[in-house]
Amino acid sequence: METSGHFNNKKFFDSENADERSFEERAIDDWVQIPPKRSGKWWFSAVHNVSAMVGAGVLCFPYSMSELGWGPGLTVIILSWIITLYTLWQMVEMHEMVPGKRFDRYHELGQHAFGPKLGLWIVVPQQLVVEVGVDIVYMITGGQSLQKFHDLVCKDCKKIKLTYFIMIFASIHFALSQLPDLNSISGISLAAAVMSLSYSTIAWGASLVHEGDESDVVEYGYKAKSVGGRVLSFFNALGSVAFAYAGHNVVMEIQSTIPSTPQSPSKKPMWKGVIAAYIVVAFCYFPVAIIGYWKFGNAVNEIILVSLDKPVWLIAMANVFVVVHLIGSYQVYAMPVFDMIETVLVKKLSFKPSWYLRFLARNTYVAFTMFIAMTFPFFGGLLGFFGGFAFAPTTYFLPCIIWLVIKKPRKFGLSWFINWICIVVGFTLMVVAGIGGLREIILEAKTYEFYSYSSLFGRNGETVYENRKRERREMGSREKKEH
Repeated sequence: METSGHFNNKKFFDSENADERSFEERAIDDWVQIPPKRSGKWWFSAVHNVSAMVGAGVLCFPYSMSELGWGPGLTVIILSWIITLYTLWQMVEMHEMVPGKRFDRYHELGQHAFGPKLGLWIVVPQQLVVEVGVDIVYMITGGQSLQKFHDLVCKDCKKIKLTYFIMIFASIHFALSQLPDLNSISGISLAAAVMSLSYSTIAWGASLVHEGDESDVVEYGYKAKSVGGRVLSFFNALGSVAFAYAGHNVVMEIQSTIPSTPQSPSKKPMWKGVIAAYIVVAFCYFPVAIIGYWKFGNAVNEIILVSLDKPVWLIAMANVFVVVHLIGSYQVYAMPVFDMIETVLVKKLSFKPSWYLRFLARNTYVAFTMFIAMTFPFFGGLLGFFGGFAFAPTTYFLPCIIWLVIKKPRKFGLSWFINWICIVVGFTLMVVAGIGGLREIILEAKTYEFYSYSSLFGRNGETVYENRKRERREMGSREKKEH
C-alpha cells in the first residue's frame, strides 16, 4: 500500500480548518456518521468478522455435505475457505490504496473502480440483497433455535408455531437497532463470537457421542433418486456453502472503524483480526461438517442441532448460544443497511435528522425482515439461493474484478491468473447455486402451509432424522410380516 502523502496533512481527517463543508453539512454527516468513528481495535475486527461469518451457514454444513458427498463436499468447503480469505485480503489492502482517502463502504470502492454511477449500481444492489437476505435467514434461524429450545425443555407443553418464535427473536432487534454504529455493538459482537465457537463445538461434540438405535444404518448415498434431482441438490448445496462465507459484505465498514497512522495503517490490525477470525471459522466449520455428516449421513436435518436431542440440557444450551450469536450477527449486517437508509433519507430526500426518524426507519427494516421470515421460512432454499445469487459475486469474484481494474497486475502473471480463476469459479457458482436454491424454494413451497408449526418438521412434528428412523422401522416391520 502506498503511504506517501497519505498522512502528510494531519488535518485531513478531523480538523475543521481543512473541512470545506458548511456547519449544516457537518451536522448531517455527524448524524449519519460520515466519516465513521475510528476507535476500533484489532479485536474489533476479529469479533465482527466472526459474528458476520459464522452463523446459520455452519449449522447447515452437514446437510450440504449430504447433497455434495464426501469428496466434493470437503473440496468445496476447503477451497471456499482459501478463496474467500484471499479475496478478503484484497479488500483489506484496497481500503487505503489511494493516498489521502479511505473507502469506508463497499460501494465507495466500487465507485472508485467503475465510476460514480456505474460503481454504485454494481455494488449497492448486490450488497443490499446480501445484507437483507442474511438478516431474513437469521430471523428464521433465530426463531427455529428458540422453538427447538422450547420443545426440548418443555416436551409436554403445547406446540407453538414458528411464527411466534420469530416474532420473539425480532422483538430484541427493535431495541438493539437503536444503537448508533458498529462500535456500539462491539460487546454484543464479542458475545456472539464466543457463542459461535461454543455452539459449533457442542454441535460436533454431541454428534460425535450420538448413539442411534441398533436398527439405524447411516447412509451416505445421495437422497435424490433422479440424476436431475441430484444435480440440482448439488447446486443448492454449493450456494449454502457460499452463504457461510459472507463477511466480505461488511468488511469495509468494519475496517473503517479502525484508526490509521503512517506507522500503523489500518490494514495491519484489520488483517490481524481477519486471521484470528478465519482460524475460528476453520475450527467451527470443518469439524461440524465432517463429524455431523459422518454420524447422520443423508438423514441429517437442515440444521444439525435439530437432529440432536441428547443430552437435553446441552442441546438446549447450544440453541440458546445460537440465538445469542444471531442477535449480534443480525446487527452487524443491519448496521450498513441502516447507514444506507438514513443517508438516503437525510441527504437525498432532505428529511430532518432526528431520533424519531432513526426510530421509524430502523424499526421498519426490522419489521420487514421479520414479516418475510415469518411468511417464507424456507431455510435451505433461501441459503442456497442467496448464497449463489448474491453472496458469490460480492465474496468470490467482485473483489478480484476490482483488484484487476485498480491494481492492473501484469497480464498472464501469477496475480492475474489467480484472480481470473476466482472470477470464473465465482461466476459459475453464482449461476448454478442460484438455480439450485430457487428449485429448493419451489419444492419447499409446494408442501408448506403459511404460518404453520415449522418448515423443519414433517409428519407429526418429526425431524428429517426422526422421519427416516420411523420409515426404516415401518419397512422392517413390513418385511418381517412378509416373511
